[in-house]
Amino acid sequence: MFSFNFQYKIDTLKLLKNTKNNLTMKKTYTTLLAFCLSLVLYQTGHAQEIQVTGKVTEAMTGEPIAGVNVIQKGTTSGTITDGNGRYSLTVPTGSVLQFSFIGYLTEEVTVNSANLDVTLSEDITSLEEVVISGLATTIKRSNLANSVATVSSKKLTGLTNQSTMDAALYGKFKGADIRSNSGAPGGGISMRLRGVTSIFGDQQPLFIVDGVYVDNSSISLGNNIVSEAAGGGNPSTNQDDASNRIADIDPEDIENIEILKGASAAAIYGSRAAGGVVIITTKRGKKGGDSRVSFSQIVGFRSPTQLLGLRDWDPAEAEAIGGPSAAAAVANGQLRDYEAELFDHTRVTNTSRITVSGGRENTDYFLGATYKNEPGLVDNTGYEKGSFRLNVGHKFNDWLDIYVTNNYINSTSDRGFFNNGNANRTIGYALAFTYPWENLSPVNGAYPQGGAGSNVLETVAITTNRENTNRYIGGATANVKIISKENNQLKLVLQAGLDQYTLRTTSIFPQQLSYFRNPTSLRGVSISGSTITTNYNLSANLVHSYYLDNGLSFTTQLGNFLQDFDRNTVITTATGLNGSQTNLGQSTNVGVQQIDLPQRDKGFFVQEEVNYQDKIIATLGIRGDKSTNNGDANQFYYYPKASLAINLHEFSFWNSTTITNVKPRIAYGQSGRFANFNDRFSLTNPQLIGINSGVSPANLRGNQDVGPERQIELEYGADLGFLNNRIALDITLYKKTMEDVLLRLNTPTSSGFTARVDNAAELVNKGIELGLDAYVIQNASLNWSTTINWWRNRSEVTRLDVPAFNEGGFAAALGTMRIQEGKSATQIVGTYIPSECNGCDPDGDGFAVYGDAEPDFQMSWFNQLSYKNFDLSFLFHWKQGGDAINLTTLLYDLAGTTWDYDDTGLDPEGVLTNGQYRASQAFANPDPLIEDAGYIRLREIGLYYTLPKQLIPQVSQIRVGVSGRNLINIFDYNSYDPEASNFGNNVLANNVEVTPYPASKFINFHLNVNF
Repeated sequence: MFSFNFQYKIDTLKLLKNTKNNLTMKKTYTTLLAFCLSLVLYQTGHAQEIQVTGKVTEAMTGEPIAGVNVIQKGTTSGTITDGNGRYSLTVPTGSVLQFSFIGYLTEEVTVNSANLDVTLSEDITSLEEVVISGLATTIKRSNLANSVATVSSKKLTGLTNQSTMDAALYGKFKGADIRSNSGAPGGGISMRLRGVTSIFGDQQPLFIVDGVYVDNSSISLGNNIVSEAAGGGNPSTNQDDASNRIADIDPEDIENIEILKGASAAAIYGSRAAGGVVIITTKRGKKGGDSRVSFSQIVGFRSPTQLLGLRDWDPAEAEAIGGPSAAAAVANGQLRDYEAELFDHTRVTNTSRITVSGGRENTDYFLGATYKNEPGLVDNTGYEKGSFRLNVGHKFNDWLDIYVTNNYINSTSDRGFFNNGNANRTIGYALAFTYPWENLSPVNGAYPQGGAGSNVLETVAITTNRENTNRYIGGATANVKIISKENNQLKLVLQAGLDQYTLRTTSIFPQQLSYFRNPTSLRGVSISGSTITTNYNLSANLVHSYYLDNGLSFTTQLGNFLQDFDRNTVITTATGLNGSQTNLGQSTNVGVQQIDLPQRDKGFFVQEEVNYQDKIIATLGIRGDKSTNNGDANQFYYYPKASLAINLHEFSFWNSTTITNVKPRIAYGQSGRFANFNDRFSLTNPQLIGINSGVSPANLRGNQDVGPERQIELEYGADLGFLNNRIALDITLYKKTMEDVLLRLNTPTSSGFTARVDNAAELVNKGIELGLDAYVIQNASLNWSTTINWWRNRSEVTRLDVPAFNEGGFAAALGTMRIQEGKSATQIVGTYIPSECNGCDPDGDGFAVYGDAEPDFQMSWFNQLSYKNFDLSFLFHWKQGGDAINLTTLLYDLAGTTWDYDDTGLDPEGVLTNGQYRASQAFANPDPLIEDAGYIRLREIGLYYTLPKQLIPQVSQIRVGVSGRNLINIFDYNSYDPEASNFGNNVLANNVEVTPYPASKFINFHLNVNF
């Protein structure tokens, strides 16, 4: 056809030449020539163009991806995929299509057919990922000057079933030291980002969910009256093994988490950000797509990670403790393993979830419901949770869109009665003094008391230790576009958030318990706690963006905020219960304790970001806060920030094809922590004076000059990419200084008080964080990506306005932390035996240094592999060093029941067995109790298979799999779990362990169906 047209054109030219004097003929043939040329061009173009349709899916899961940019390379012609991942585009045959989406590697495919399906692999370097840079703005990670960690939903829950959101974070980002309070169902962890940030204050990070400031309190159950863990008759103690409230958030609802680890990134959050900030974004639907229904069912099996085991008794040893009957029981093999009877169980867990998501042109929605039931290892313990979420976004017109989130949670956690208990009543404590020749089974319905003074079987069977939570978390964001020009944009961002929950705690210790049979005992205890927490936050932010023709852009944001927090806890304790009654009114004594913690914060912030062609990015900002918790509630405290990042590879002089990304960066920032609510008030105690009521001074004198603790951080580093960013390396160093650290100072006794709180110390943390991301293999059928993270931190007390003091732990004779100028803030010290100590007390203060709670380093290794329809992922976590105080072993040694009691090797003289030696050093030399708490764990592993779609065409996708959590645990620590903490979220003493609830490992079977 082309040759015919070409020949026809030549003939036409000849005719024109021969008849050039004939104007009529000239016009005729000119018209004919134009017609033929048009026909040539039409037929040529028509032959080369093709309408391409296809579907874009995620490489690992096969899920469709909505919003993918599909562009003909070298042009502006393109489209985006709809909610089902489908696209349609007319392009010339042989052209190249580019498929790009944030968080995924860009794919280029040559058009050679009308149907073109494409899979996108996750971009492990995340250079195009959008990261929050202010309270109302975002920035590409490639332009970021801070080390901000991001955990995607795939890494958070994509490997295995997670019991709680907080537990799902183990080992998944650099710079964190995470510990569990115990292995009890329902969560309970402490998280420390980049070292120690306080001594008496709360060092947990600030949690924000979809713009809502959420409460993460850990609230005591009031069990101290029974356990006597803390003494002094105070019903509340941080040794109750309470869960923290961030565990309420359903991890399956989360799209991604950003962790701002220090002030250089978190300064914009001011006086609540000294512990860092964890920003959680939940899932939402896709505009313009069909509704998608997803169902998942997970059935799992829970079993203990490690049990201690029985001592290898011989008759003589048993007789020395329990008499002839004990010797006979040993000789006849009639010993009972009570630890196994209590803990060595396999429990079946269940998680069911359904979601519906989608949207239309201007609306998106996400609805999700989850039910979780996890029985505990111990009878009558477990965790049950129901969660319902509805997120809706709507664009009303060109200048207004609103996004609303709603989340309702109901959870019940039965945690058992564990941790420290000086009255020998908690389960683990009493178990240490329970001998295998005892018979603790009930006789005629009554349990014998047992040699421990309490019966562990009875405690498990008839006591209650329960938390029930009803919680609503809701937020709304409105974006109002005021100016919408190509180079000049102004918008108003309005945000509101509400976090409201009621926590009911119930602890029942019936009168028939064997340790209440003494007439002088408490004769039964019923404890009822009620906590009502209402937090709300409001903010208004203006964001102005201006773009110059030379590639220079300015983003200005300013705003103000109001945050109101109120937590009211009432604990009612009834003792002397009547018969089998547990009602508070059926008792002889009732006591009430109330704790009300109101707080209101106000402030403003201003931030300017300057960007020159994505080559040089600079940011400058400041936040001002005032709070009712400060001594002067009307005084503003200011927190500046500044940062600079330079993308050297974006400059024209950079032409390396090997090193494809080079970004040196530096950032500076300040943040703070408010003083505690009662630090500015003088405390009093109620006092009866004659027949009149009055008050008397308590121990704490208020300080009207107390202010917030201040964190000052300098962070610098570099991000490098190699081989088109298939390999990425990031290096970060930081120095974080805590100024105005709050301490309790002694006051003259003439004042009537013993102490007051003041800003009187300084701490410094220094650290390094390294990250390596690489695509090891990447082809059509096999993909393997790997991520290695390594980090370490060192702390030092650089100023102390009071003499050195011990803090945390129980006593120096058992090991404790010591705050001392010029020394590590996490050093572990204790008393010593002078005859066995030569030069171990260079300071002459009566204490020797036995260890340090800070790990030498931590490292994680995350891998994702996919082969055809199979995908395998696993995460190893290595913590090297970091010492813990193991008081569980001490209790077993004192009872003579330690599993290695008769082993040898610890006594320098070679005379005593291990158990004898440790017991001989008790309350004089804590060195045998301080152990290396390092470990190597296979945190998570998951193997999944996606069924071919043609098997069931009516279903979009079916995915089955098996996964595990904590299946491999390598450590030398001589107890249940080197991560357990008796003191919960205590700032310093989170490495003290006393008979915790044992840790668990899980195997789960998964079914996911998408319609």
